[in-house]
Amino acid sequence: MILSILFWLFLFILVYTYVGYALVLWFFVGLKKLFKKNELFAANGDFEPEVCLFVTAFNEKDYIDKKVENAFSLDYPKEKIQYVWVTDGSDDGSPELLKKVEELEVYHQPERRGKMHAMNRGMKFVKSPIVIFSDSNTILGKQSIREIVNCFSNPVVGCVAGEKRIVQKDEEAAAGAGEGLYWKMESWIKRKDWELNSAVGAVGELFAVRTELFEDVETDTLLDDFIISLRIAQRGYKIAYAPNAYAEETASLNVKEELKRKVRIAAGGIQTIVRLKGLLNPFKSGILSWQYFSHKVLRWAFAPPALFLLFIINLLLVVNTNNWSTSNFYALVLYLQVLCYTTAAFGWYFENKKVRMKALFVPYYFVMINYASILGIIRYVKGRQSVNWEKSKRAG
Repeated sequence: MILSILFWLFLFILVYTYVGYALVLWFFVGLKKLFKKNELFAANGDFEPEVCLFVTAFNEKDYIDKKVENAFSLDYPKEKIQYVWVTDGSDDGSPELLKKVEELEVYHQPERRGKMHAMNRGMKFVKSPIVIFSDSNTILGKQSIREIVNCFSNPVVGCVAGEKRIVQKDEEAAAGAGEGLYWKMESWIKRKDWELNSAVGAVGELFAVRTELFEDVETDTLLDDFIISLRIAQRGYKIAYAPNAYAEETASLNVKEELKRKVRIAAGGIQTIVRLKGLLNPFKSGILSWQYFSHKVLRWAFAPPALFLLFIINLLLVVNTNNWSTSNFYALVLYLQVLCYTTAAFGWYFENKKVRMKALFVPYYFVMINYASILGIIRYVKGRQSVNWEKSKRAG
């Protein structure tokens, strides 16, 4: 009886997390559109407030020329953009290279104390009412600032989340194939979250906040984008999602490099849950609590252990009943899991042999990111996750 209960519990968590929530969102958004006018904003060319394009960088010399060129090419009045770069700890010549560009404000200190400390320090120099955060290794779409600013024309919006896009190549490795599909699905869910009520968090590659709403964040914070955006949502503001404001970057070089990112993100996810526990109170946060729990908490904390425990529980159930027929639901689910893990194993094998087979890379990526989440949870509990990013190598 206990094994059966655990089986159905773990299965429900997995199905709801990866399929069910998206279907429920789709249903409620469709229902909302039947009774309520679409609230997504039309373009407003008359709304052109000053903005700050804010970039933190640590030893990003190889990306600076391309990033600066991209920043200056964006379709927005240049005289209304304040360009701020914070380069704490950089010793590769990045600050010197940036200071050669007259339009940039470069704030550097020799000591490296982590991205969040740099953001807290740099925000003291922001003069505009809207600050747009972006990573130094990403390229922004030409209309990104206009798309973001347009969302802020609604006073209930306190944060705008841009879209992260992975530049895909025909010869993509497992990391690229899996990461690309992951972000396409994630973008779809974010859009539905926003159409229903509010997006749940933002990505550091591109997001914006009203400067007056920014509050200093604990310097040991691992996921600055989520903490900043969700704390603003916790205060009653909406996080708008602007899919046409996008940041492009290449995928991780390989799964090993992607694993480094995912372990850190998983550790940061648990830290976020601890620090934003008040967001789980539906009496204070309303529908956002359900969105946050379904979209983030389950995926960060519950689905990864459920995935691997389900296999063990499932195997014990089939062994105990000694019924291996496909007419037995438990046996059928076990066979499907074996197929999934076998396919993932082939994906791992072909990835190491540098044989490009995308059909195998997706299940491999799925198993890998859940494994990384387990490692991240353990790392957070043991207090071994450094606040400083260990950069992952990117595909060329």
